[in-house]
Amino acid sequence: MAKRDYYEVLGVPKTATKDDIKKAYRKLAIQYHPDKNPGDKNAEEKFKEATEAYEILGDEQKRQAYDQFGFAGVEGMAGTSQQDYANVFHDFEDLFSGFGDFSSIFGSFFGEGAQQRGGSRVNRGANLRYDIELPFEKAVFGTTIEISYSRDDTCKTCSGTGSRDGQGRKICSMCKGTGQIRRSSGFFAISQPCPVCHGEGTVIENPCPDCGGIGVVKKKQKIRVTIPAGVEDGKRVTVPGQGNAGPNGGPPGDLHVFIHVRPHDIFERQDDDLYCAAYVDFATAALGGEIIIPTLEGRKISVQVPAGTQSGKLLRIKEEGVPISGGRRGDLYIKIFVKVPVRLSRRGRELLEEFRTVEGETNQPELLRLKDVPH
Repeated sequence: MAKRDYYEVLGVPKTATKDDIKKAYRKLAIQYHPDKNPGDKNAEEKFKEATEAYEILGDEQKRQAYDQFGFAGVEGMAGTSQQDYANVFHDFEDLFSGFGDFSSIFGSFFGEGAQQRGGSRVNRGANLRYDIELPFEKAVFGTTIEISYSRDDTCKTCSGTGSRDGQGRKICSMCKGTGQIRRSSGFFAISQPCPVCHGEGTVIENPCPDCGGIGVVKKKQKIRVTIPAGVEDGKRVTVPGQGNAGPNGGPPGDLHVFIHVRPHDIFERQDDDLYCAAYVDFATAALGGEIIIPTLEGRKISVQVPAGTQSGKLLRIKEEGVPISGGRRGDLYIKIFVKVPVRLSRRGRELLEEFRTVEGETNQPELLRLKDVPH
């Protein structure tokens, strides 16, 4: 089943403010709260859908990527699994102040996997984005680039445990491993993250001196990324496992390399075909002849211009376009423009006057309807 547009899910326009988005999500979360709809699978799916939409649109950076690239720009960023929804829970908690025990939604809704009592939560590391500009030719024919960036890497001192002595994490004495502190206020029961363990349910009594107990450290690294032939502007190449390492020894996220293609001085691309334009002189256009055209690779090829070629005519050269699957390539199209001489020699003028007389040409224009004008 295809995903619905996130704005449609929340019922807000694309111009909605952050507060509008927050209010819309809160309304849906209350409506489809599992406690209010026990056993209702449809409500369960709507709750998940609304949560995913809010996670993207409620974050300025993610919303900008979604507005520009759609679902492709935020792939892997939305919490679509049980664990991911649990991870974003604390970001949403302020939405439900005064609306009952909504802080227990994720625990009851997604089960014990959202919070392992008495143990540390193992989260997948965040995906990273890297933007690079490529010359037109390298995007068409592919290349390998070396990029440098910083990422969270597993701390080697504590092997990602965050503990100096290797004892790992211990159950928080304040919340007894639940990660939540409950308090009653009249009719409502409200849960809040434990101030000691910050909702983890566990604490590190002797933190690692290198990572401060989080299990990851910043690391600068260089990697080589292969850009496939034919990549288009705005597309991305995903490098698995090269995003941030997960805290508490969790698996790493991915690195998304977004491609921005620099325009070429001569060639333009449409799908798998290349286009360029060329002036030919009046005599060649009228009589036909051979012209030499450079290819994108730098080769020179001979192209035959048919006699009587008009301005705007497209000449097609097969298999000189963008590489595509199966070892094939698109085509190269050359748009011909007839170059009319600005200055004529005396002899040239005499010959053209003679040509006009012989061919019976007149200086009266032939009017065309705009829709009949060749492009």
